[in-house]
Amino acid sequence: MAECDWQSHGQGPDLVLIHGWGMNSAVWSLILPYLTPHFRVHCVDLPGFGYSAAQPGLNIEDLAQVLLKESPVDATWIGWSLGGLVATQAALLSPQRVTGLVTIASSPKFVAEPGWRGIKPGVLGDFARQLERDFSLTVERFMALQAMGSPTARKDVKALKQAVFSRPTPDPRALADGLAMLADTDLRQGCGAIKVPWLRMYGRLDGLVPVSVADAVSTLAPDSHSEVLTHSAHAPFVTEPEAVVDKLKAFLGNKLPAT
Repeated sequence: MAECDWQSHGQGPDLVLIHGWGMNSAVWSLILPYLTPHFRVHCVDLPGFGYSAAQPGLNIEDLAQVLLKESPVDATWIGWSLGGLVATQAALLSPQRVTGLVTIASSPKFVAEPGWRGIKPGVLGDFARQLERDFSLTVERFMALQAMGSPTARKDVKALKQAVFSRPTPDPRALADGLAMLADTDLRQGCGAIKVPWLRMYGRLDGLVPVSVADAVSTLAPDSHSEVLTHSAHAPFVTEPEAVVDKLKAFLGNKLPAT
């Protein structure tokens, strides 16, 4: 029996889609219609989110191993935010299964430190304390933070909330484990060791993963390719789904059947 809930749609080369912290795979519902004519899309709820049972105490490597056990043999992995960390870890562990990597609004290290831009450590600490009091409100606050700055922020937050709250609320232990991953994971040293084609997408208006991270990661992984979505904050696939899919198709052009 599968450890996580997977849902597959469409036909074509395999894509694995991994959502971010506090969310579930329903967040991809807005972009799915643009993907399924070209790809076989596998959406997974991470443990403790959506329809997947919790597996408390997982770190980033454990989580990548859980998904690798159940994923298609030859797939491009697309990870958003925390999901990007998971996908990057999986690509480092198993380049024979993860044959392409796409990270969206993600960073190899989410927390800021001198010389590295990111989320202030206090912000994640505040979320951890708020989770204990009211996790639904904390997740809502996080959604608002993700869309902040986008010209379509109100519409984006509404779409995210409708999708995410269509599934069971996250397990508080999974939320806490996810925050710990965001706080503690640092994959910067692994970036140069990624052996598979790697596309990185960023939102120009993102307040959680500053767009300057794009240049910093380009230095760490010069063979990777970065794209900036002009009108997006932290959820480009909600704000600009067609642009995201156009960039994805251009990146995966050699995998797509000839038309």
